[in-house]
Amino acid sequence: MKAYVFPGQGAQFTGMGKDLYENSALAKELFEKANEILGFRITDIMFEGTAEELKETKVTQPAVFLHSVILAKTLGDDFKPEMVAGHSLGEFSALVANGTLSFEDGLKLVSQRALAMQKACEITPSTMAAVLGLADNIVEEVCASIDGIVVAANYNCPGQLVISGETSAVEKACEAMKAAGAKRALILPVGGAFHSPMMEPAREELAAAIEATTFSTPICPVYQNVTANAVSDANEIKKNLIIQLTAPVKWTQSVQQMIADGATLFTEVGPGKVLAGLINKIDKEAVTANA
Repeated sequence: MKAYVFPGQGAQFTGMGKDLYENSALAKELFEKANEILGFRITDIMFEGTAEELKETKVTQPAVFLHSVILAKTLGDDFKPEMVAGHSLGEFSALVANGTLSFEDGLKLVSQRALAMQKACEITPSTMAAVLGLADNIVEEVCASIDGIVVAANYNCPGQLVISGETSAVEKACEAMKAAGAKRALILPVGGAFHSPMMEPAREELAAAIEATTFSTPICPVYQNVTANAVSDANEIKKNLIIQLTAPVKWTQSVQQMIADGATLFTEVGPGKVLAGLINKIDKEAVTANA
């Protein structure tokens, strides 16, 4: 079965999408439509902007989404997903790819998500850290032992888990992780504590926008970050998407479930090759490709 996967924030690079814009009339039309919807020329920043400009949350999330979704649309008849999944932000790309969301609604939600997350980041000093070389249950136990808010946020692959929370609690957790045998515990250059309780204000704001958006029955199941299971019911997809901002990204579990359900080829659609790398670490036998 053909599985398509969509990357999240962090996959962006200067010049992303420029070749699509120049070589496909459909891509050009969709990029220009995106400029109108967003109210600024995101294409100028994507194609010519600096890495710093691309790192702005209001730019990064729509940019990665647009690159993924427009690339999928230019594949034409070759794009026949039997299952989809996306990492964090990538779940919105996956939901456009499988027909749950329209291109326009997906972009509006991603833009609102980025702005809501930016606001939430400004309330309390918060951050994320990558923990390498520890079993998931040890990471969870260490987080639970720390005073303050720090939780497991991204289950990326075995031996790579990202934690998230208040800056002081994450710093303490990093020291405790090293003491527990972690190879490394590194604070990440991110604006805040994504996929943690610190995102509650953003979740509430985004929930209202998601509730007001039409979700259609998809052409194939999406394996959602929150459950790691196949979901095809539009209302259930909506419910899980609302929870997503404050819940962990169960990427390892999602990929394992997709393989158990018959995935034979994982094609990454969007900038970079991060997910293909993670999938190969989750299952050495997995076949991966890039669109």
